Amino acid sequence: MNSTEASPDASTQLSQPSHSLRRRLLWLVLLAIVSVTLLQAVTAYRGALSQADALFDEHLQQVARSMRNGVPPGLSSDAFDADQGLNLFIQIWGQNGTQIFRSSRAALPTSTVLGFSDVEAFGNHYRVYSLQTGLQTIQIAQDLDGRTARARAMATRAILPFAVLTPLLIMAVWWVISRSLAPIDRARRQLANRAADDFSPLSNDGLPQEVRPLVDELNLLFGRVKEAFEVQKNFIADAAHELRSPLTALKLQAQALSHNGDKLAVRDEGIRRLNQGIDRSIRLLEQLLLLAHEEADSGQGLRLDQPVDLHEVIKLAVTDLLPQARQKQIDMGLAQLLDSSDIQVPGQPEALRTLLRNLLDNAIKYSPSGGQIDVSLMRRNGRPVLTVEDSGPGIAKVDRARVFDRFYRAKQTHAEVGSGLGMAIVAVIAKRHGATLSLGHSEHLGGLKVELQFNALVRPTL
Repeated sequence: MNSTEASPDASTQLSQPSHSLRRRLLWLVLLAIVSVTLLQAVTAYRGALSQADALFDEHLQQVARSMRNGVPPGLSSDAFDADQGLNLFIQIWGQNGTQIFRSSRAALPTSTVLGFSDVEAFGNHYRVYSLQTGLQTIQIAQDLDGRTARARAMATRAILPFAVLTPLLIMAVWWVISRSLAPIDRARRQLANRAADDFSPLSNDGLPQEVRPLVDELNLLFGRVKEAFEVQKNFIADAAHELRSPLTALKLQAQALSHNGDKLAVRDEGIRRLNQGIDRSIRLLEQLLLLAHEEADSGQGLRLDQPVDLHEVIKLAVTDLLPQARQKQIDMGLAQLLDSSDIQVPGQPEALRTLLRNLLDNAIKYSPSGGQIDVSLMRRNGRPVLTVEDSGPGIAKVDRARVFDRFYRAKQTHAEVGSGLGMAIVAVIAKRHGATLSLGHSEHLGGLKVELQFNALVRPTL
């Protein structure tokens, strides 16, 4: 695939529209408020209408019952016409069907049905209640149009609080959501205004619990990116500093060889020194690249849950350095191993092999010809301990704390001089595997003793 072609996943991600959390929350909450308010208003309105109907019906019954014993004395024919705006109409018949009383504007049919009924007469609609006693029949009617208008007015007053409180509730919700999202907006502004090389952690003060883990993970990412940048800067600085001198020396040796190339002895010596300088430069560059690689892996937080067989690591590392040890006639081998045939610790096999190879390389480099190097694997408090001892000059106590620094070379009586990066690489790999490094004096061989104790418990392979 060409670099200009976008992957399907990337194009899908780019095509997805972004949305505002604040706007989405506001719209969803406001929609819920409006929906619930409308539902409550409709329910309250219908309930108020039903209650008004029941109240008016009860009023009709009360008026009819008040006349069961006859028409009250002095009652005029238009007494109920304006009764509280209820538009009541009354008709009363005696036992023989003779009309005893009638409202002045009553226009009701003469026939009636006992109880409640809806009647249409002369183009008008009435709600009628009829009551029959031993002496008379009472008919109380109410104009349905006026009754309905009055009921709707009462229902409207019932839903009036919803119309007043809903805007206030919407404003309160908008204020609460804005205040709740203010810390997120503050964090966004902090990110937008910071410099490209500013990897300081974001403040999580005031952030909601749902967002705080995201900010914490972002701060961890900042830390890893900062470590990666530091590794890159250190690598560039170290490479520029350490390669300048050997390259300058190579240039001077090449110039000297060109000026004195006519002398065979001088030329051979110059070629030998030039090859030595090239070999040292290659070794230095390899160590620099290895150190940068290990530090980059450490900054990325790689998983180290792969089981590593320490016996296999020791065997491979010893095999790698055995030819170099034989050139100096150094006796290098295994001095002590754990009883179990397979001892596993979580880690990366190639990184641990590199660690042990650097320890053995330093031991071979600083041990005299005919010397001895012992590799041991033992158990201490249930945890594996890897030990490398040599018969070299060792390292003075004042220098042991600094040998893990880059390019630090302890004062040695041996003529062999290294790049000063081997122990730094060892320290980086050990730290990434959670192991503890310690330097001491070898009682057995008289030289340096390096111990690497793992924090993981010994786990035999099943």
